Order: sequence, then C-alpha cells, then structure tokens
Amino acid sequence: MAIPLDLTHFCRLAGRTICSLSFKQYRKTVCPAARRWYVTRTSRNSLQFKLDERTAHSSLDLFKMETGVIYRCLGLDPTRVQATQERFREWAVVFGDEKINSGRHYWEVTVKKSQEFRVGMAEAGMSRDDCIGTNSSSWVFGYKQRKWFAMSTNKMVPVPLVSKPDRVGILVDYEEGLLGLVDIQNPKVIHTIKAPFRGPLCPAFALWDGELLTHSGLEEPEGLK
Repeated sequence: MAIPLDLTHFCRLAGRTICSLSFKQYRKTVCPAARRWYVTRTSRNSLQFKLDERTAHSSLDLFKMETGVIYRCLGLDPTRVQATQERFREWAVVFGDEKINSGRHYWEVTVKKSQEFRVGMAEAGMSRDDCIGTNSSSWVFGYKQRKWFAMSTNKMVPVPLVSKPDRVGILVDYEEGLLGLVDIQNPKVIHTIKAPFRGPLCPAFALWDGELLTHSGLEEPEGLK
C-alpha cells in the first residue's frame, strides 16, 4: 500500500540529513586512502559489544541478540518507549554498549537493504539531540545516494572508488586519533579520518532504511596500514 505524501515526510523526519558540502575546511581532518598510516606502539584489542537499547531512537528495533538494528518507518510511539537520558530523541541513532579510551580496535558491519546509513565512533556523552557526523563529538563513514562519504562537524568529504559492499570493516586507533574504513574482501584501509579523540568512545550507527548487523570480537586483518 502506498504511503501518503504527508506520511512519507513524517517517516523521514527522524532521518533527515543535515550536511554541508564545504569540503575545503575539512581536508585537514580527513585523509585520503593513499596516505598510509602505521602504528607500532598502540596495543591491539578485540572489542566485543552489542547495541545499547537504552540509546536507540524509537524508530529503531534491535534484533539477533542486540547485534543488529532495523529501521521502522513508523517506529514505536515515543510515549511507549522508556524515557532515559541515554536515548536519542531526534535522530535514528544507536550506540554500542561498550566504551573505549585506548588501544586499536576492529569490527565489521553487514549492510542489508539499506541505501542510507552511517557507521563510526562517537563520544559516549555526545548530545542525544544531534545526529552522528553533525558535531565535533562523532566521526563516521556514511552511504547515501549510492555514494560513500566521511563526515564530522557536519562536513562531508566524498570517499571515491568504493562501491556498496555487503560488509565493511571499521578500524579505530585511539592514541593515533584515526578512524578507518576497511575493504574486507581485499583487506586494506580505503579511507581514514584524523580525529581528536577525547574521553570514552562508543561504536555509533545511524540508519534510515533497511538493516545493519554488527560483528565484534574480531581480530584485525593482517597487513592493515
């Protein structure tokens, strides 16, 4: 059954994307894949997490033992969702339930039927009225209109030469202040974001259609630079 235009607008309200295409100011913080980065002193850890229901916006449902998230157009009635200070109120965002403040970590995400999503890291205490990628407390890789981009402080930088894979990896190095998007078919870092990490960070996800399934507790593929 077709959704009336006004209802479609309502469904997208929680998922609208605020962005700026002013790339010049962002070039200092987002590094192309051609720039290799090496870490010799950072400890490597196997980060294991689930999605934290307490943070999930009312348009998101968790499944598969809280490792997956699905976007529901109408979502849940916000009055029927337990109100917590941790829950995102305006945007379709959910955090992982573990925090990091040191080390080098790696995890993966399977994408199912989604044409618009973001994955990355965010400060555990970032505002629950913001969307990840729109402030200085979060750093993400996103996919929209068949194109990838890197995003922070509401500024987007295209990530070229990347198709829409079914599964991608995320690599974070806390001490080096680096977040990487990883091609897992031919293990390599496609693109990196230079980020001034401060305080505890959480895996962060935003979703406006389809499903995302997280895979944590993984060892970093050999040879990533």
